[in-house]
Amino acid sequence: MWRKTKKLISRLTTALMFILLIITLFAVISTQVADEEPNVFGYQLKTVLSGSMEPDIQTGSIILIDPTNGETQFKTGDVITYKSSDEILITHRIHEVQNNAQQYITKGDNNNATDTEPVLAENIVGKYTGFTVPYAGYVAHFANTEQGAVLLLILPGFLLLAYAIIILWHALKQIEPPKDKEQIANDKAVPFPHRGNENG
Repeated sequence: MWRKTKKLISRLTTALMFILLIITLFAVISTQVADEEPNVFGYQLKTVLSGSMEPDIQTGSIILIDPTNGETQFKTGDVITYKSSDEILITHRIHEVQNNAQQYITKGDNNNATDTEPVLAENIVGKYTGFTVPYAGYVAHFANTEQGAVLLLILPGFLLLAYAIIILWHALKQIEPPKDKEQIANDKAVPFPHRGNENG
């Protein structure tokens, strides 16, 4: 029973590591090709590397946003991701709607004052859905670098190779070493039964 369970766990671990390698490969390639965060079922993944929206959005988190179609209007309290005048993506909460929803005054939850520049509707990338993965943004940000892309491709493959070597080593240990000719001869030899002195 334990042997079957051990074999099942081994197969599941191997399958999970292989899936991890494929997912990592896909994520790194898609990120590098698109030069932006990948899409998930029409939603976009964005990284947050500042603490202006804490505690709702932790520094280093990945967030899921619903991309705007250019006609979407937002209301006070919505958390939006937009491009600043410096082409930097910022995720802040709408503090005030102005000019018939053509521009918005935003503010980070952790900031003391509103942002100095109004956000034009055309610069809004999308609306925060409420889904966040803390600290995963550091990994995604690192994956966008050349060193990170190489490391994230090599590391899962190295782990998979190391795991395969360990499994092979355990399998070889369980194989009984072949007997030499002398041992085989001794196993086949049948001792004669000892009989006492009949002349007693």
